[in-house]
Amino acid sequence: MQLASVTVDPAFVVGPVRRRTFGSFVEHLGRCVYTGLHDPGHPTADADGFRGDVVDMVRELGVSTVRYPGGNFVSGYRWEDGVGPRVDRPVRLDLAWHSTEPNTVGVDEFVRWARKAGVEPMMAVNLGTRGIQEALDLLEYCNVRGGTAWSDRRRANGAEQPHGIRMWCLGNEMDGPWQLGHKTAHEYGRLAAETARAMRQLQPDLELVACGSSGPGMPTFGEWERIVLGETYDVVDLVSAHAYYCEEDGDLASFLASPVDMDHFIESVVATADAVRAARKADKRIHLSFDEWNVWYVKRAESRPPSGDDWPVAPVLLEDRYNVADAVVVGNLLISLLRHTDRVHAASLAQLVNVIAPIMTEPGGRSWRQTTFHPFALTARHAAGEVLRVAIDAPAHDTARFGPVPLVDAVATYEPDAGGLVLFAVNRSTAGPVGLTVDLRGFPALRVVEALTLSNPDHTWSATADDAKTVLPRRNPSATRDADGVRVELPPVSWTMLRLERSG
Repeated sequence: MQLASVTVDPAFVVGPVRRRTFGSFVEHLGRCVYTGLHDPGHPTADADGFRGDVVDMVRELGVSTVRYPGGNFVSGYRWEDGVGPRVDRPVRLDLAWHSTEPNTVGVDEFVRWARKAGVEPMMAVNLGTRGIQEALDLLEYCNVRGGTAWSDRRRANGAEQPHGIRMWCLGNEMDGPWQLGHKTAHEYGRLAAETARAMRQLQPDLELVACGSSGPGMPTFGEWERIVLGETYDVVDLVSAHAYYCEEDGDLASFLASPVDMDHFIESVVATADAVRAARKADKRIHLSFDEWNVWYVKRAESRPPSGDDWPVAPVLLEDRYNVADAVVVGNLLISLLRHTDRVHAASLAQLVNVIAPIMTEPGGRSWRQTTFHPFALTARHAAGEVLRVAIDAPAHDTARFGPVPLVDAVATYEPDAGGLVLFAVNRSTAGPVGLTVDLRGFPALRVVEALTLSNPDHTWSATADDAKTVLPRRNPSATRDADGVRVELPPVSWTMLRLERSG
């Protein structure tokens, strides 16, 4: 068995655990909204048509924020279509996903759902086919108390109190040629800056997110951030980052090492933002909103939208069925986001229900947790206090995409007052277990209260509706504590959580 060690010290603080790290994303795409969140005929549906079983799972998942309504969808969206009496709402064609949008669910319904689910709404505005005035109209509708045309219309539509949405995305993936209204960095940067200034005239305390690159592989990556932040630096708070990963051509080792790419992506965007800061001699720092991330098998048939004359409502799209290896990668991507908590101030797992999602539903029927649900839920539940930088000494193995990569990756969180320490670790080895020693001499009074490991000898195993009661992470009996620390065996292709508390 190969051996590795992790040293944890309470002095090595990266920053606070941010609840917004555990955000998610809802787009009018496929069955995410219709038959996912909203299914009026379902036995658990409430008066608004929202599925109660899904709301319960969202709460269990520990989601903090939800970005809405897109995604590619937002770049052609007319938000006014989704407010007011439903019988008067127009049916539109959604060009992004070649679907028909009935506008049954809109801004007001989404905000009501968010309150039921206990999440903070994060709104995106259309800077593809629309611009400054439409963004101002939506902000007025959502956040002005009353006495104006749009705020009074909201009140007439049944929302007496303002929605109070603080976090706003200035468009979506405007660097992508697939995006309606795709723009150059200069064009987008100018429009985003003017939109941000106008929105701040209406409400100065908004938190605004400028579009960064839609992936680290974009040919404009880096230069896009430099130009956009050169225009928007004074009027935005965050810049977005998007990244998706999948196993390609059977290269499991490279797939398991995907967080190496996320680390590099984050650090590159931070470096660019700080270079703009230095050039401008600015005091404030721009932070990251990693508001799309996940495992997504983009080349699979279910990721291709319909074509031709068929414009269905809520078609089956992007409904990836996740296996154990996918869940391990999701857990490791969360480790990456946490260890960059000093600069990643928000993140959104894309998406929440049915569409590349941890939660799956049958129309009118069952719902269940995918494998990826578990590392997200456990990390969201137990990561608290401060993120600690850990020192990892682990053997490396070669990967085709990233070269030599350590077999073990980890991060820790610590609550000094409560005395709780949690270590999240992965074994990326496909060949065998790794014996991990966790040096805890800085925490002599802590004892192991829980050790859970997500693994399976068949890493291709996926959950189905018939496995609804299956709890994938299982107790790891190998975890033992001695005077210096904890020893635990990590199975191949596994994610593990160790939770420690003060004795007595």
